[in-house]
Amino acid sequence: MSIESLARPDILAMKPYSSARKEAPASGILLNANEAPAPLLDEVGLAVGLNRYPDPQPAELIRRLAVLYGVPHDHLLATRGSDEGIDLLTRVFCRAGRDAILHCPPTFGMYRIAAQAQGAGIVSVAREPGRGFALDETAVLAALAEHPSIRIVFLTSPNNPTGDLVSVEFLRRLLDAARGQALVVLDEAYIEFSSAESAAALVASHENLVVLRTLSKAWASAGLRCGLVIANPTVIALLQRVIAPYPLPGPVIALALRVVEPDIMERQRQLLATLRDNKHALLRALEGREFILERLPGEANFVLIRVERATELLGFCAAKGIVLRGFAGDPALRDWLRITVGSGDEISALSAALDAWEALP
Repeated sequence: MSIESLARPDILAMKPYSSARKEAPASGILLNANEAPAPLLDEVGLAVGLNRYPDPQPAELIRRLAVLYGVPHDHLLATRGSDEGIDLLTRVFCRAGRDAILHCPPTFGMYRIAAQAQGAGIVSVAREPGRGFALDETAVLAALAEHPSIRIVFLTSPNNPTGDLVSVEFLRRLLDAARGQALVVLDEAYIEFSSAESAAALVASHENLVVLRTLSKAWASAGLRCGLVIANPTVIALLQRVIAPYPLPGPVIALALRVVEPDIMERQRQLLATLRDNKHALLRALEGREFILERLPGEANFVLIRVERATELLGFCAAKGIVLRGFAGDPALRDWLRITVGSGDEISALSAALDAWEALP
C-alpha cells in the first residue's frame, strides 16, 4: 500500500493551484505575476530578536494598518498573505461535505483550492466571455438562493485576471441577500491601482462582509507575505481560534512596519503614479497589432489580451527573456495572456519582442 493511499481521495484528485513562480523561473523580464517592478525597501540586517517568538498579532503593525485602511484595530487580522486569510475563512465557515463556497471564474484560483482542501462544495458562476468576462450579477444572486449550503461568496475587485470592479450597488444587494446565510468576501488585492474606494468602510454596518487586503501588490512587498483580513470583530475572533500561533515572522513584522512609514508611503505614491503612466505605455504598445483579438485593460496593474496562437507567443517571448502569464489549463482563458505592468525598459523590451513576432513569416 502506497503512502498516497492514506491521503484523502478528494485531495489526490485535486488539481493544484499553479502560481506564476511555479510556471516560470524568476529570471529575465518578469511580467507574469503582477508584482511591482522594483522594491520600495532596500534595508537589510533585520536579525535582531530572532531568538524570540514574534507577537501573534503585532500591536504596532495592526495600529498602523488600521489607520491606513480607516478601520478600528479590532477589525484586523494579520495573515501570511491573503492566501492564509482565504484558507482560514474556508476552514472556519465551511463544514466538509456539507457547506460550499461560490466563486466566479475566471478568477483567483486559491478560492477553489481552499474549498477543495477543506472538502467543501464549489458553486461556480461563470463570468460572461461575450461581455469581457463581466460578472453575471443576476446569476450570482440566483445561485445564492438556489444553494442554501453556500457559506462564503468570494469576489475579487479588481478581479484577477480580468481587472473589472465589483460595483458598490451590487455588493450591497449581495450582502442583503446573503444575510443569515453566507459571508461575502471581497478580495481587494489590487484596489490601490483602481479608481474605486475600498469597501472596508462597509464592514462596520454589514457583519457578513469580509475585505481582504495585502502589502504584496501596490506596496511592492510580495516577498513579505503580509496580508490582512478586515472583518467584524466576531469573525476576527473566530479566525484567531485556528490561525497559527505566530503567523508573521519577526523580520516580516519589522519590514512591514518600515513599509508603512511616511517616507516609504511617499515612495509608494510615486510608484503608483509611475505604474499608471507605464500602463498607458503598455496599452499603446499593444495597439494596432492584428494578432491581438481582444484587450481588457481593467483597473489593476496588468492587462489581459486574447491572441492568436497564445501558447506559441508565450514561448516566443520566454525565449527572449520576457515571461508572461498564460492559462493553458483553463479552457475559458486558453487564448488569453496576462501582462503585468513593468518598468519603462521592460515595456520597451516587450514591444520589441511583439514587433519581432509580427515580423515572422
